[in-house]
Amino acid sequence: MAGVWVFNNGVYRLESGARRRVLEHLPSGEVVASYSSLDRILKGLGWERYYGGDPDLYQFHKHSSIDLISLPKDFSKFGSVHMYDIVVKNPNVFHVRDM
Repeated sequence: MAGVWVFNNGVYRLESGARRRVLEHLPSGEVVASYSSLDRILKGLGWERYYGGDPDLYQFHKHSSIDLISLPKDFSKFGSVHMYDIVVKNPNVFHVRDM
């Protein structure tokens, strides 16, 4: 439950801060708007598609590490948790910002 609780006239109400978050590729300034653009950027960073896992996930791995990026197949379900996972595994390359 994200948002802010507001007390007004004796009633508490949850107001959602309808902020949309986006994943930005810092070197190019590109906002990731699809898995095809993310796939292109990650491949350029040495990530490869991983097909050995859950068929309902879109996954990437790197041979040089034990990291695995797991994303929902449906891009509309790609949320801030997935974005921060990418940021942590690719420091100084991606940034999550409010739109």
